[in-house]
Amino acid sequence: MNQEKMHLVNKIFHNETIRTVWDKEEEKYFISVVDIVGVISESDNPRNYWKVLKHRLKQEGNESVTNCNQLKLKASDGKYYNTDVVDIEGMFRIIESIPSKNAEPIKQWLAKLGSERIDEVFDPSIAVQRAMDLYRIKGYDEKWIAKRIQSIQDRKELTDVWMENGITESKEFAILTNEIYKTWSGMTAKEYKEYKGLRKESLRDNMDSLEVSLTDISEEVTKRLAKKKKPQGLKENIKVAHAGGQVAKNTRNEIENLLGESVITNQNKLNYQYIDEKEKIENKK
Repeated sequence: MNQEKMHLVNKIFHNETIRTVWDKEEEKYFISVVDIVGVISESDNPRNYWKVLKHRLKQEGNESVTNCNQLKLKASDGKYYNTDVVDIEGMFRIIESIPSKNAEPIKQWLAKLGSERIDEVFDPSIAVQRAMDLYRIKGYDEKWIAKRIQSIQDRKELTDVWMENGITESKEFAILTNEIYKTWSGMTAKEYKEYKGLRKESLRDNMDSLEVSLTDISEEVTKRLAKKKKPQGLKENIKVAHAGGQVAKNTRNEIENLLGESVITNQNKLNYQYIDEKEKIENKK
């Protein structure tokens, strides 16, 4: 896991040095607790400050301490030392526990986010509008946004059918999704994201029009087959997911024979490029 500055953390802490690492297996960012404490508390000895705070939080049963891990991070002397790290949620929990004027803007921002989410519970259309606004800010055009919002609804219909057929666990949904992707693209969703140089970013948001169309075909056929055949349990639903993916695979083959090139691209919408993502997945099938 290479260390780097994550954009969100970089923005929150006004370009202060906050060591951040990406865990490819867990697909999570982990942030140095001592660095967070140092910036927020302005303590002359952030390690000791964290030691005292950690003891207090542990006595209170705070989950941010329970979920605190250790990773070897590079220090100012160039050497690597075991350092307490937390994920994004843990980072905010710790910030909320530090009484400091530096923490107030972040606490106010979190309070505002919480208020917005509660408003969305009462009126879900607010969440839809927020998503559309964010896509506009990122540079997507209105036609693409409308199609993306529809695809979200289509995906919901597919997962609803899976639930009717006995699929209840998030791991099972992921297995079925991977079966669809692997069948038509030759990659699982995770491998596909890595191929495009993505991490937390949405895969579908970073596909070109042909990739999106093939994904839509595979999921739509899977949904209709699952409705008609009503397979029960994971094993039977995997067969149907494979069949849906195969239709898209056949379509992909026809398109590529005509174009003379692969329709799968490693490009992404915003040209993301992470330091440690240099290897490519070759021989896509």
